[in-house]
Amino acid sequence: MIDSTIHERAVALRRQGKSYSEIRKVIPVAKSTLTEWFVDVGLSKRQKQIFTEKRRAGQRRGAAARKAKRVRIQTEIIELARTEIGKLSDRDLLIIGTCLYWAEGSKEKEYSAGSGLKFSNSDWRMVKVFILFLKFILRLDNNEIKYELYLHNAKRDDLEKILNFWCNRLKLPVGSITHIYYKKGNPKTKRRNVGEEYVGVLRVCPKSSSHLVRRIAGWTEGICENQWGIV
Repeated sequence: MIDSTIHERAVALRRQGKSYSEIRKVIPVAKSTLTEWFVDVGLSKRQKQIFTEKRRAGQRRGAAARKAKRVRIQTEIIELARTEIGKLSDRDLLIIGTCLYWAEGSKEKEYSAGSGLKFSNSDWRMVKVFILFLKFILRLDNNEIKYELYLHNAKRDDLEKILNFWCNRLKLPVGSITHIYYKKGNPKTKRRNVGEEYVGVLRVCPKSSSHLVRRIAGWTEGICENQWGIV
């Protein structure tokens, strides 16, 4: 039999806007018991707001804790995976560059023989790796590579900032990006990379490079034939 004074104290705490968990820290009874006691307890609008605010605060704390856990696990996975790569060789760079071009580069067509090498992407790190591929595997000098920027017309006013972004990230001299092309696309879009993080698409174009396209095509065939028999 529970003392009536305990019941009265619990009701009093409830009327003060205390939550079940807060009350149970003071009065250790079952949650179901509190529910029975509070059936007839009328709460003011302000008290209900307090409960709502506490519940939302609890939800925010829970969400923050889950996010922190997710970020911690994600960081641990990435750090472990980074160590698994180890030091890359020239052969590794050859294969990486070939696969990058295979995925993102322009291809020579039957109806357009002799087309040059062109690689485009919006990820500066991918572009940087491909430039390393051009320099260390294909042995191209800086003056043999030209750069073009493709930008949405709405970002025209941010041109100088975007040019500085690409030059800084890729360690290019100012003025290396010689051609700017503006796209007049519909501004109503579901794409998410159109805000502050949008820096356009950079195209890398080695000069007189049709023979390079064919070398990379041969490396692509070699990857397929010698390893998995895809072709």
